[in-house]
Amino acid sequence: MNDAPVGAVADGRTYESTAMVTALAASTSTIKLGTLVASATYRHPAVMANWAASVSQLSEGRLVLGLGAGWQLNEHHRYGIDLGDVKTRIDRFDEYVQVVSGLLGNDVTTLRGDYYVIDQAPRVCDVGAPRTSLLLGVKGERRTMAIAARHADVWNSWCTVDELVRRNAVLDQHCSVAGRDPAAIERSTQAMVQVTDDAAVARAARESMGGRPSVIGSANEVVDVLARYASAGCDEFIVPTWLFGGPSEIPEALERFEEEVVGVLSRM
Repeated sequence: MNDAPVGAVADGRTYESTAMVTALAASTSTIKLGTLVASATYRHPAVMANWAASVSQLSEGRLVLGLGAGWQLNEHHRYGIDLGDVKTRIDRFDEYVQVVSGLLGNDVTTLRGDYYVIDQAPRVCDVGAPRTSLLLGVKGERRTMAIAARHADVWNSWCTVDELVRRNAVLDQHCSVAGRDPAAIERSTQAMVQVTDDAAVARAARESMGGRPSVIGSANEVVDVLARYASAGCDEFIVPTWLFGGPSEIPEALERFEEEVVGVLSRM
């Protein structure tokens, strides 16, 4: 459900992610598909790993399985799903990722943890089958980014340019401790994006962000900021369309973004 204060009514309709991704895998042929991110609280990790292996096969390797520790209070409250305090979420997430990563990549996985017990469970996909990319959406610089350093193919976090520089360095350090090549992990981020030539509209949009990372302004200004993200080590910048208008306006806004921003960046 949409985010809302606990006790308030969450307006709007959302769709269950695994069902939608499966449908998209069957009806598309080239685009990458994924979750940004699926909470570890909603599905047992063995169930999630089996689903991911199946969709990777169906999509010929286009799935990016995005996982997170969970955060949305109202959804857990309404459905009676235990979220736990921050330490509980991280401890559970650590075990969750070990199970999913193991089942997707190892011949046999065994884990006797506080939250999950896996006993010599076989790999959930055939050797040589399309590989599922594992994205971990985390920003905790002490613990959760260490989990990403050990297991992620892609690390993702909402970041400003400066935050990306700092967190990339943190991830590199965790990779060093884990004995893993930092270059093996793709760096992914996103921010609220709006292209507008109206300075007053841009200023109002920035002020409404409440501190959330944003890239708002003219096409030239957006190009400049995205180029800074690239220089800061961003391999993939995800563009939310939440500021692109309603359903009838989004296609035109995307076309403009493709022409005036992506097209310019591709020639730089």
